[in-house]
Amino acid sequence: MKRIGIFGGTFNPIHTGHLFAAQMAQEILKLNKVIFVPSNLPPHKVGKNVIPSSFRYEMVRLAIEDNSSFEVSDFESKKNGKSYSIDTVRYLCNQLPRGTKIFFIIGRDGLATLHKWKQVNEILKLATFVAINRPGYGRIKERIKARTIGIPGLEISSSQLRQRIAKGRTVKYLLPERVIQYIEKQGLYKGNRH
Repeated sequence: MKRIGIFGGTFNPIHTGHLFAAQMAQEILKLNKVIFVPSNLPPHKVGKNVIPSSFRYEMVRLAIEDNSSFEVSDFESKKNGKSYSIDTVRYLCNQLPRGTKIFFIIGRDGLATLHKWKQVNEILKLATFVAINRPGYGRIKERIKARTIGIPGLEISSSQLRQRIAKGRTVKYLLPERVIQYIEKQGLYKGNRH
């Protein structure tokens, strides 16, 4: 039976913490593949400074292109309107071989609001939630059962990286080199625009 991880996120931008978390999930859960799904318009981030999904998709593609166990899906990034995880899980279930075991990977902090997700009970019928336990997060009240994976401390956040880029500070070793080059070429995150 195949075991697939779905790693959804804004990835604004994707960084080494995301990649390490995916690699750890793959190793611990014995996943055949991890599918990264950059969101289009996440409902919980409407009105926030999120660059267009086409840029975020490309950064994920560049970040994972050397890992044959990782792939990126454009299902959400090509959609018009808000991205809901239930739609993505259903879509991927239809694309994968019957009997595939699906694990939906989220940050540990996401467990606190998981009960507010659209049709979360339907997602639970199709996938097992796996929460990546990030450093700095205390005990979170879980309303929905999820498996938790602890990873060593990589205290990196996309918002901190955007701020560093906007201020002209280095992000070397925090982002994959190809992603840094793409950000520079496209002029992303300069000033306070993003």
